[in-house]
Amino acid sequence: MSSGSSGAKPIRAIWLGTADYAETLALQRELARGVAEGSEPETLLLLEHPHVYTLGRRGKHEDVLAEPSELAELGVEVHETDRGGEVTYHGPGQLVGYPIIDLRPLGGPLKFVCALQEAVVTALAVFGVPASCADKPTGIWVGDAKIGAIGLRVSRGISSHGFAVNVNPDLSYFDRIVPCGMPGVEVTSVWREGVSIPTAMSMSTHVAHGLGTALSRPIVWAETADLPRPAPSLPLVPGTPGRPTRCPIGH
Repeated sequence: MSSGSSGAKPIRAIWLGTADYAETLALQRELARGVAEGSEPETLLLLEHPHVYTLGRRGKHEDVLAEPSELAELGVEVHETDRGGEVTYHGPGQLVGYPIIDLRPLGGPLKFVCALQEAVVTALAVFGVPASCADKPTGIWVGDAKIGAIGLRVSRGISSHGFAVNVNPDLSYFDRIVPCGMPGVEVTSVWREGVSIPTAMSMSTHVAHGLGTALSRPIVWAETADLPRPAPSLPLVPGTPGRPTRCPIGH
């Protein structure tokens, strides 16, 4: 099943399930190389990560407030990465999206960031969460609380890294960092806003549909087996949006 403009070049979407951060980073790099060379289609990876703090190019280690012993006890990894932005958290209950997209037809990353924000805001509206990105720092907000973050890398005109949306994560993990380098910023989730979405996967199809609409591109769902190596060695979870006949896109 697909969504978006039927005459435009499609974007492949794949649900990875729960995927290791380092493995997924390697996969992004492989896909970005393939998109730049024309051997891979533009791809939207959708997934959840185990507990991990990531530091973007402007990230500072002192913004990770927990001691190494506490991080080890909590089972949290810390990774320096090449995306924009500062420190953020990924973990179970949070939808993460990595769009590997050729931004050159868009004229650069600014329009793409706006498209990502629009896609997430549209998806949240489906569930009755009144999110916005207007007159706020980059990201997605519900009032003064941040519900979604965006951090990109662009190389050879191809995007990697992407966005994260808090569906039902344990928000206490944000207390152990300075999120996005913004001391005192409130963080929220779909569940904290009073909406019970069963899983991050439940939102993934709506975000993908919203991105297709924002870019006027069709979204075509594919299987993990279609990915190049290195790819996270995860079986397709039955009932995931990776199976097009079960994908509720367009609802």
